[in-house]
Formats: sequence, structure tokens, C-alpha cells
Amino acid sequence: MGVTLGDVAREAGVSLATASRALNGSARTVRPDLAERVRACAAALGYLPNAPAQALARSATATVGVLLHDVADPYFAALARGACDAAVAAGLLPLVVNTDGDPATELRGVRLLHAQRVRAIILAGSGYTDPAAAARLDAALAEYRATGGSVAAVTDHGPGYHTVRPANRSGAAELTRALLALGHREFAVITGPARLRVPGERLAGVRDALAEAGVRLTELAVVSAEFSREGGRRAMAALLDGPRPTSVLALSDVCAVGALAELRARGLRVPDQVSVAGFDDIPLAEDLSRPLSTVRLPLARMGAEAVRLALGPAEPCTVELPVEVVLRGTTGAPPP
Repeated sequence: MGVTLGDVAREAGVSLATASRALNGSARTVRPDLAERVRACAAALGYLPNAPAQALARSATATVGVLLHDVADPYFAALARGACDAAVAAGLLPLVVNTDGDPATELRGVRLLHAQRVRAIILAGSGYTDPAAAARLDAALAEYRATGGSVAAVTDHGPGYHTVRPANRSGAAELTRALLALGHREFAVITGPARLRVPGERLAGVRDALAEAGVRLTELAVVSAEFSREGGRRAMAALLDGPRPTSVLALSDVCAVGALAELRARGLRVPDQVSVAGFDDIPLAEDLSRPLSTVRLPLARMGAEAVRLALGPAEPCTVELPVEVVLRGTTGAPPP
């Protein structure tokens, strides 16, 4: 039989309640010299603290919940890696919940993490444009925070949360300006699902830059797709059914990969006939046979910053992180 808390209390010459408060944490503090004596005896005896007891005493476990849309997506995998590394460095266990970008699944995830008494919840996916879905999520998070939990979001989830915000809109504008500088005037955009906020921010940046240059983007030149390889491929196929653009901006790298696959299947040369650019700079982007032009987001840092904020200041604050346009082999001057 292992060493019990009672053994530690007897060895330290204190009550069982005092030993529990010293080792498991409590709103009632223990005199520093007693606490040190209890910890020393626990170490000498090889006592392992009881995690459920600690959770009951502190109203929180040593865990951090990370909610994201798709753990298989390299974008979210990089975010999760940064968040998990930061949690482990803080002595906490990360719990990753995959939501498939579904508001109802995300809501259930929040409630389950609340029931598990996690110390913080990280919203590592895009916020939703549906006001009713956002209100339901806000209500569940308010209940969680009322019990002492903390919430941080990667990208904008509305006011009242710690927020890590990459420059989505200005980054998309800068990428568009770079393509304009190459001579492109015939653009198409593969944007993301309308239910998510991030695609709208990025599309707005594209429109900003094109409007500055006096270039019109027709509605037929904007195709919505799931942020996936297959979504990008289907969107590219739809665009090629109309007038062929000289430049396609896919507002996620995974969509850009699918777009490149469809162009290859059609026998169209990149970038000689069509230039393609993505967004995010996932690890795969640089490893393609023709490296992908994109907007580099500090994905791992975004996840780590969210954990740092959640474990830090009580008042909500926002960290804005810069992005960088990276032109590689999939973009060039338009065909003559």
C-alpha cells in the first residue's frame, strides 16, 4: 500500500486537514513553516498528491482545454502545438477537443471542459458569424468564468475575452498588393465558410487592396469552400468553369493545395498560366514541389500567447501579432 496523506500528517505532526491544505491547495492558507514541513515530509516519504483532491480544494484541475476546428488541419495542429507546449511548460496538462467547426460541438466541448474543472479554456478556432450560436457559446463561457475559469481566444471571438489577433485583414491586403505589383489585374478568391469570421476578415483585406488599385472583383470570382484540400479543389474547378483568372488567392493554405491539384489535373502551368497564393504558411507550404506563396502567421506563437494570457492578467487584453507576405514559386507575372 502506498504512502497516504495520513502518513504525511503524522510524520509532520499536523492534522490531516492541515496536511491536505498544504499539499492540495485551499482558500484557507497554511502557516509557511508548517506548509514547508508538510512538503518536506511528503517528499521524504515519497507521497504522491491526489489529483481529484487537489481539484476539489482549488476548484480547478491542473489542466487547460484547447478547442479547435480540426486537429488534422496543419493550421490548427501548429496552433495546438504552441498551446500544448506552453501549458506543459506551466505545469499543466492540455486537453485538446476537436469540434469540426461545428458550433453545437464546440458548445458541448465548453460544457464538458467546465465539468472537468479545467483551469483555462483556449478557443483556437475562428469565431462564428451566427449571432445565436455566438450568444449560446458566450453564455456557456460566462458560466465557466463565474466559477473562476479563464478564457483566451485565437482570432476575434467578440469582446470580453483575452484575444490573440493576427493581422488577417492587413495581411491579405499586403499579399494582394504584392500580386498587383507583379502585374495581375484578373483575380479570383477562394474564401472560407460564411459561418466563420476569419474568412470574412481576409476577404475584406483583398477587397481593400483591389479597390485602392481600381480593380473590380466580380461576385463570380469569389467562391466559398470549406478550409480543406478537397474544398479548395472543388472551388478551383468552379472558377475554371468561367473566365480564367491570372491570379487565385486561396484564403487558407490547405485550400491552395487543393487548387494547385485541380490546376495540375487540368494541365495548367503554375505560375506561367495561373498564379496561386495561400494564407497561413503551414509547414507543408514550403515543402511542395513548387513552394507556395502565402501570408506567414506565427501559428505556434499564437497558441502559446493564448495560454499565457489565460494564465495571466485578470482583465481581458489583446495581443496583436504581425504577419509576413512570402512570395515563392507559385506566383509570377501574368501571362502576356
